[in-house]
Amino acid sequence: MANPNLAIRVLAEPLRTLAFGAISGVYAGLGTALQHPARQIYIVNNSDVLLTFSLDGVNDHFVIPANSYFLDDISSNMTLPGGSLALSQGQRIYVKGAPTMGAVYLSVFYGSNS
Repeated sequence: MANPNLAIRVLAEPLRTLAFGAISGVYAGLGTALQHPARQIYIVNNSDVLLTFSLDGVNDHFVIPANSYFLDDISSNMTLPGGSLALSQGQRIYVKGAPTMGAVYLSVFYGSNS
């Protein structure tokens, strides 16, 4: 497998979506686990309430207000032979709240050397 730390371009994983009816006061996974180490994540809260997010499905880590977004440029400009900072492959993002309309969307971008 190619070394993702020696990336020369960015690629995107398929968009992950969770509709308002699947979001409750208990953490739900926002799509599947990451297939690659993420260099950028973009989460859009298109719902009508503030949503709480977690990286472990137990603890609250950050919130995104209604009709807002969170963009985390983790390491798009950093490529080191020994490894670059990234959200780990296999990581999953969880969401909870009580929306009555809308959805939440997760876009994931990773580095590739081909």
